[in-house]
Order: sequence, then C-alpha cells, then structure tokens
Amino acid sequence: MNDFANGLAVITGGGDGMGRDLAVQLAAEGCHVAICDINGDNMAVTRERALAGAPDGTRCTTHICDVADEASLEHFRDDVLAQHETDHITMLFNNAGIGGGGSIVADGRDTWERCFAVCWGGVYLGTRVFLASLMAAESAHIVNTSSVNGLWASLGPDRPHTSYSAAKFAVRGFTEALIQDLAMHAPHVHAHVVFPGHIGTGIAGNTLAAHGIDPAALPEVMERAAAFRNEAPTTSAAAATVILDAVRAGEWRILIGEDAHVLDAMVRDRPTEAYTREFLVDMVANGALQNLLSDD
Repeated sequence: MNDFANGLAVITGGGDGMGRDLAVQLAAEGCHVAICDINGDNMAVTRERALAGAPDGTRCTTHICDVADEASLEHFRDDVLAQHETDHITMLFNNAGIGGGGSIVADGRDTWERCFAVCWGGVYLGTRVFLASLMAAESAHIVNTSSVNGLWASLGPDRPHTSYSAAKFAVRGFTEALIQDLAMHAPHVHAHVVFPGHIGTGIAGNTLAAHGIDPAALPEVMERAAAFRNEAPTTSAAAATVILDAVRAGEWRILIGEDAHVLDAMVRDRPTEAYTREFLVDMVANGALQNLLSDD
C-alpha cells in the first residue's frame, strides 16, 4: 500500500496517544478515519486535529465503544459502515489498550481480567467483527498493537506484570498466526504487529478511567503518568509515523523505539537470563526502558 488516500481506516483507542496520531496522519493523506474510544471528549479533540490538516472532503467519525464487548464493537462497525456509506474498510488498527492487574496473586480478579479483556479481547474481537469488511476491500491491512511486553513479560524482577504481558504475548502470537491464515484464505488482507517501547502516551491516566477510578483522586499517580508521557524517548506522533511507513513498505513486524530494538535483540541472545536482575541492569545500560530502574 503506497497511497492511503480515499481509504477508510478504523482505529480503536483513537482518543489519545498513538491512536490519535494515526488518525491525524492518515487524515492528512486524505484517508477517511473512524475512531472509537470510551472517552468522547478525547475523541472530539482527535477529530478536530485530524480534520484541521486534512484535504477537503476527508471524513473523521467518532464512536463510543468498549472494545472488550463484542456487541459494542458490532454496533461500532455498523455505525462506521452506515456513516461512511460503504461495505468495506481498508485498514483496521486494533490499538486500544490499558494497564492493571500486574499480579495474579496480589491483585483482584476483576482488574486483572479487565486489562486482559481490553488488550487481548479487543484485538481478537476487533478482528472478528471487522474481518468481513476488510475482506470486501480490494486490499486491506490489520495492524495489531502488541508491546515490548509481548517480547519480554516483565517490568523487572521486582514488579509483576502478568495481565498486560499475557495479553500482549497473545496479540503477538495471534498476529503471527494470522499472517499464514490470511495468506491461505484472504491473501489480499495483510497482518502487522507493532511492538512499541516507551512511547509518550496517556495510557497510565487512561488506565485509571478504564478501571472506573477518577484520575483526579490520585494526584501522585497522575504526576508519574505525566512524567511517563513527557519524558518518553519516542513521541506518539513519531510512533504513528513508524507504523504507517512500515505498513506502506509491507513490513509485518514493527519495532518502535531504540529500546524495543535493544530489548528484542537481548531477549533473543539471552533467553534464559531474561527475568534476572542482571538482565534488567544490562538492558537499561544498553539504552532500553530507562525508567525501570528509576525507583531503585
């Protein structure tokens, strides 16, 4: 795919972060966009920014949707096709994600399963729900957001990270298997998996809202969330550019940020050491995920 103009991209988690910047950059190329999120105010900002830089006639629609709920996704799909007056889409970005449920031992089951349902279920159900609309296009792309935690299931040996990591490994495995499945049954539809490192997004604050917690009630958490976003080595806009360039080039495996490249290489070279403290120290020394030792 060399030209995104006149296509229709569906983006989950389009209210902020990479989802917002994907919408802005795609719209700037004349691609119509349909975004979903659980936060309508955030989506309104995305829509305004997307249309501000888009050619005349480009459309950007917004839709409230919980990607962990299949019926909500089906309603989203039906609205998208109706509002854009089409029977197909050309790109699906299964991008929505939250954190939470770090420990299966110490954390509540509801928190653990909510994180897993959004980060994994949203990708699986999103693909299921939009698959026929993708197959109806002449050429189409599914872009699933995993994480460096789909390469390395940890935030270091002192911090359990089970729900998010399990979900992101599932996204990775699903997408890699999907490549062969689509090649056999729908060769005009292509799958890509994204592994972002530390990207400047609002996932920390958005996670609280997704778990029904008022972010304003936890100012210390929000201060750390702001630091996570503002001090990230890669901006969400830069990440969106990497993703779109890779889709354009036909690359299915998309690493974002130097830390993702460092971590990927280290896990391959030292798999049996990957969950030791020595590995973490070496990883940070090599320039990956610098924030993981900040509290030591």
